[in-house]
Amino acid sequence: MSKPIVAIVGRPNVGKSTLFNIFANKRISIVEDTPGVTRDRLYADAEWLDNEFVMVDTGGIEIQNTDEIAVSIRKQAQIAINEADVIVFVCDARSGITTEDAEVAKILRHSKKPVILAVNKADSMKQESEIYEFYNLGIGEPIPVSAVNRLNLGDLLDAVVEKFPASSKVTDDDEDIIKVAIIGRPNVGKSSIFNTLVGENRSIVSDIAGTTRDAIDTPAVRDGQKFLFIDTAGMRRKGKIDEPIEKYSIIRTLRAVDRSDVVLMIIDAVEGVTEQDKRIAGYAHESGKGVVLVVNKWDLYKKENDSTIRFTEMLRNELIYMQYAPVVFVSAVTNQRISKLPETIKQVAEANNLRVSTSVLNQVITDAVAINPPPADKGKRLKILYSTQVKVKPPTFVIFVNEPEIMHFSYQRYLENKLREAFNFTGTPIDIIVRGKNEED
Repeated sequence: MSKPIVAIVGRPNVGKSTLFNIFANKRISIVEDTPGVTRDRLYADAEWLDNEFVMVDTGGIEIQNTDEIAVSIRKQAQIAINEADVIVFVCDARSGITTEDAEVAKILRHSKKPVILAVNKADSMKQESEIYEFYNLGIGEPIPVSAVNRLNLGDLLDAVVEKFPASSKVTDDDEDIIKVAIIGRPNVGKSSIFNTLVGENRSIVSDIAGTTRDAIDTPAVRDGQKFLFIDTAGMRRKGKIDEPIEKYSIIRTLRAVDRSDVVLMIIDAVEGVTEQDKRIAGYAHESGKGVVLVVNKWDLYKKENDSTIRFTEMLRNELIYMQYAPVVFVSAVTNQRISKLPETIKQVAEANNLRVSTSVLNQVITDAVAINPPPADKGKRLKILYSTQVKVKPPTFVIFVNEPEIMHFSYQRYLENKLREAFNFTGTPIDIIVRGKNEED
């Protein structure tokens, strides 16, 4: 299932971005006292009580302001409200209810979405007692918080996760279905490949970049294997995103990656790998998804005898963190090699979900150490004591050692390569966690 989305909304300068940064556990939004600093929607993963979700920070809503920027911010905030599963409406305890607060509350009531009312800057008992006037907004019970002093934030998050839809807390019951997200920049041929894979013209195919706005789910069966193919809107560089509706589509692409098992990363053979390709592929990699690199428009590429080898080497150099991903050269126009994709997807999904027995795992690690013992570091030699697999999707291994701090990155990479050789982890990232012998699993 995709992660629930929590939008933080309110008028300018009430502390939305400060709350966002705390919940995201990192400084993403610019925090200043000047109203209107946050102009675009920002996204970050967050977690509370084992509930993972996506936080969306928005610009301050100014109903009366007709300035072009203010109008654009309102549109973006409305988009975030439309997409959100839960809305956190932030007000200011010091200033009390303003006309803008009342207008924003009216918008939220009409949205029919679950709304949590957070009254920020309630730093003293006097201010906490004054929050009761916020009942007049008709949103529900106000929760006094202080983003600066981090007061009552746990209560606020408790209220948020209680409103999550039930479907967000369960996984797909049909484990036989492989969910495949088709991602990439606009106009690289995602929809054409999608249509061929599902066997029908399910997506609009156009040369105009950005034709596909929403993620589209279509089930299909190929050689007895059930798939759920998810076509997504193209992700453009931030500077190229002008239309509010196109910005709205980006979060749906991220959602599609979140709920997929395997990602088809579509790359334009003529244009090669761009910086945006690296960002999109990086999101799939960091999310632990299986990945297939699909080079489209191969019919238009000027070929030589070793073109596929040289292009693959280029991909490996540009996407250095994704050496594990298989590469398939296709043409959506001629259907060249697209028939190979379902079998490749199946192999990658199996690798991403592979569980290795502890005894076999430890034998492979022992053999690897015997072939290439870890080097000494400042007179100390690393000793690998025990290894175990703790999860799948992606396969994650814990290696217990005598001194974790002397595990060199290069030796950890060596062990990863040996695991890949032994178990054929094609198309999937794998995680290795190094712990001391006294640390709990």
